[in-house]
Amino acid sequence: QVQLVESGGGLVQPGGSLRLSCAASGSFFSIDAMGWYRQTPGKERELVATISRGSTTNYADSVQGRFTISRDNARNTVYLQMNSLKPEDTAVYYCNAVVQRSNWDWSNDWGQGTQVTVSS
Repeated sequence: QVQLVESGGGLVQPGGSLRLSCAASGSFFSIDAMGWYRQTPGKERELVATISRGSTTNYADSVQGRFTISRDNARNTVYLQMNSLKPEDTAVYYCNAVVQRSNWDWSNDWGQGTQVTVSS
Protein backbone atom coordinates (compact mmCIF):
# COMPACT_ATOMS: atom_id res chain seq x y z
CA GLN A 1 0.00 0.00 0.00
CA VAL A 2 1.33 3.43 -0.99
CA GLN A 3 0.15 6.71 0.48
CA LEU A 4 0.76 10.09 -1.10
CA VAL A 5 0.18 12.99 1.27
CA GLU A 6 0.09 16.53 -0.09
CA SER A 7 0.57 19.74 1.85
CA GLY A 8 1.11 23.43 1.21
CA GLY A 9 -2.12 24.53 -0.41
CA GLY A 10 -4.07 27.57 0.66
CA LEU A 11 -5.27 31.04 -0.24
CA VAL A 12 -2.88 33.47 -1.90
CA GLN A 13 -3.24 36.81 -3.68
CA PRO A 14 -2.57 37.13 -7.41
CA GLY A 15 1.15 37.42 -8.02
CA GLY A 16 1.95 35.50 -4.87
CA SER A 17 3.71 32.18 -4.35
CA LEU A 18 3.00 28.80 -2.80
CA ARG A 19 5.01 25.62 -2.45
CA LEU A 20 3.29 22.26 -2.54
CA SER A 21 4.84 19.10 -1.16
CA CYS A 22 3.90 15.46 -1.61
CA ALA A 23 5.50 12.66 0.38
CA ALA A 24 5.14 9.00 -0.47
CA SER A 25 5.10 6.39 2.26
CA GLY A 26 4.36 2.70 2.58
CA SER A 27 5.89 -0.45 1.19
CA PHE A 28 7.43 -0.25 -2.29
CA PHE A 29 10.67 -0.80 -4.20
CA SER A 30 11.00 2.60 -5.83
CA ILE A 31 9.18 5.53 -7.33
CA ASP A 32 9.55 6.30 -11.03
CA ALA A 33 7.89 9.42 -12.42
CA MET A 34 6.11 11.88 -10.14
CA GLY A 35 3.89 14.76 -11.04
CA TRP A 36 1.25 17.32 -10.22
CA TYR A 37 -2.16 17.60 -11.81
CA ARG A 38 -5.04 19.97 -11.12
CA GLN A 39 -8.78 19.96 -11.47
CA THR A 40 -11.57 22.53 -11.27
CA PRO A 41 -15.30 21.78 -10.98
CA GLY A 42 -16.79 20.55 -14.24
CA LYS A 43 -13.44 20.08 -15.93
CA GLU A 44 -11.15 17.12 -16.46
CA ARG A 45 -7.99 16.73 -14.45
CA GLU A 46 -5.07 18.31 -16.32
CA LEU A 47 -1.33 17.90 -16.18
CA VAL A 48 0.63 20.65 -14.48
CA ALA A 49 4.14 19.21 -14.37
CA THR A 50 5.98 15.90 -14.22
CA ILE A 51 9.47 14.87 -13.24
CA SER A 52 11.29 11.62 -13.93
CA ARG A 53 13.44 9.82 -11.40
CA GLY A 54 16.43 11.34 -13.17
CA SER A 55 14.82 14.82 -12.84
CA THR A 56 13.78 15.36 -16.43
CA THR A 57 10.87 17.78 -16.24
CA ASN A 58 7.80 18.55 -18.34
CA TYR A 59 5.39 21.46 -17.87
CA ALA A 60 2.02 22.52 -19.17
CA ASP A 61 2.29 25.59 -21.37
CA SER A 62 0.09 27.53 -18.95
CA VAL A 63 2.59 27.23 -16.08
CA GLN A 64 5.90 27.17 -17.97
CA GLY A 65 8.23 29.77 -16.51
CA ARG A 66 6.14 30.27 -13.36
CA PHE A 67 6.10 26.83 -11.72
CA THR A 68 9.05 24.60 -10.87
CA ILE A 69 8.80 20.91 -10.06
CA SER A 70 11.55 19.15 -8.12
CA ARG A 71 12.01 15.98 -6.11
CA ASP A 72 14.05 14.48 -3.31
CA ASN A 73 14.47 10.78 -4.07
CA ALA A 74 15.91 10.05 -0.62
CA ARG A 75 12.73 11.41 0.96
CA ASN A 76 10.34 10.10 -1.73
CA THR A 77 9.00 13.63 -1.99
CA VAL A 78 8.03 15.85 -4.89
CA TYR A 79 7.61 19.62 -4.71
CA LEU A 80 5.87 22.24 -6.80
CA GLN A 81 7.04 25.82 -6.40
CA MET A 82 4.36 28.11 -7.80
CA ASN A 83 5.25 31.74 -8.46
CA SER A 84 3.36 34.59 -10.10
CA LEU A 85 0.09 32.87 -9.34
CA LYS A 86 -3.01 33.84 -11.30
CA PRO A 87 -6.70 33.41 -10.47
CA GLU A 88 -6.90 30.78 -13.22
CA ASP A 89 -4.44 28.65 -11.23
CA THR A 90 -7.19 28.10 -8.66
CA ALA A 91 -7.87 24.36 -8.48
CA VAL A 92 -7.45 21.23 -6.43
CA TYR A 93 -3.90 20.03 -7.00
CA TYR A 94 -3.20 16.31 -6.98
CA CYS A 95 0.09 14.51 -6.58
CA ASN A 96 0.76 11.50 -8.78
CA ALA A 97 3.43 8.82 -8.64
CA VAL A 98 4.31 5.75 -10.68
CA VAL A 99 5.37 3.25 -8.05
CA GLN A 100 7.19 -0.05 -8.38
CA ARG A 101 5.71 -2.19 -5.63
CA SER A 102 7.63 -5.37 -6.46
CA ASN A 103 9.60 -6.90 -9.31
CA TRP A 104 6.49 -7.28 -11.48
CA ASP A 105 3.96 -4.94 -9.91
CA TRP A 106 3.63 -1.28 -10.78
CA SER A 107 0.90 1.14 -9.79
CA ASN A 108 -0.21 4.65 -10.62
CA ASP A 109 -1.12 6.35 -7.35
CA TRP A 110 -2.82 9.62 -6.42
CA GLY A 111 -2.89 11.83 -3.39
CA GLN A 112 -6.07 13.17 -1.85
CA GLY A 113 -5.63 16.65 -3.30
CA THR A 114 -4.92 20.06 -1.83
CA GLN A 115 -6.88 23.23 -2.61
CA VAL A 116 -5.08 26.23 -4.08
CA THR A 117 -7.09 29.44 -4.30
CA VAL A 118 -5.71 32.57 -5.94
CA SER A 119 -7.87 35.55 -5.12
CA SER A 120 -7.66 39.11 -3.88
